[in-house]
Amino acid sequence: MSASFCRFLVSGSISPKIGLVRAGQGIVDLSLGGFNSLTQLLDDAALRQRARAFGEAQSATLPLTSVQLLPPVEQQEVWAAGVTYLRSKKARMDESDFSATAYDKVYEAPRPEIFFKALAHKVVATGDKVGIRSDARWNVPEPELALVINSRGEIAGMTIGNDMSSRDIEGENLLYLPQAKVYDRSCALGPWIITDIDEPTARAWTISVAISRANAEVFQGSTSVGMIKRSFAELVGYLSRSQTFPHGAVLLTGTGVVPDETFTLAENDEVTIQISGIGTLKNRVTIV
Repeated sequence: MSASFCRFLVSGSISPKIGLVRAGQGIVDLSLGGFNSLTQLLDDAALRQRARAFGEAQSATLPLTSVQLLPPVEQQEVWAAGVTYLRSKKARMDESDFSATAYDKVYEAPRPEIFFKALAHKVVATGDKVGIRSDARWNVPEPELALVINSRGEIAGMTIGNDMSSRDIEGENLLYLPQAKVYDRSCALGPWIITDIDEPTARAWTISVAISRANAEVFQGSTSVGMIKRSFAELVGYLSRSQTFPHGAVLLTGTGVVPDETFTLAENDEVTIQISGIGTLKNRVTIV
């Protein structure tokens, strides 16, 4: 049975806690039942079910407004898959000066594009600020479903991801991809992880993004998780080749919502990403 788990801080504390999210009610502090590690919950299905049962049996909940949600990662690395939607392939071909055919080839190739995105301590939570590079002129959010993988390479849960990108830097040269993708505050995850969801269920979800500037909406778009070309198992299988993740990993699955070339993010824009089966990830933009 699925459940939603989060990491959070209570006022006046610096020690992260693990919580069970109860829709419409708030958060149950699972540390009261001795559950203190999100990584352990992801690694052990039986432990997850015990944590869920404990949380559902509690009458006391913390309102979401009374806690600070943290990124739902502890020591996990964050990776990303690219060009998994046809729309993403076209957008990246359009942005590239001289290497457009590379995106066409990777969309059709057996091996997907997979790249490193962030260490856990560089990931920001919902309500925190995401970054745009000070040396870039064309910056966009990339709303994505994120697969949460345990230490055995199994998909234990899913969350919402924002793969912030500097499209002009990547477009200048494919070898600049790390600079376009990996920098301070370039990855947001949250608000929580929903566990034990199968792929057919997730593929029925909708991903939407809205960007507001000075309280006015300047961009909106949506797509379906079902439009991802490759299976989740295929993407995770390639990530896991010749690699081990003792603490697990998070894999962003690509974006199907891309603003056109006339749009770029500005400081203080608000980016709101929703996935129908998970919740809402909301961040303001800052220059880094």
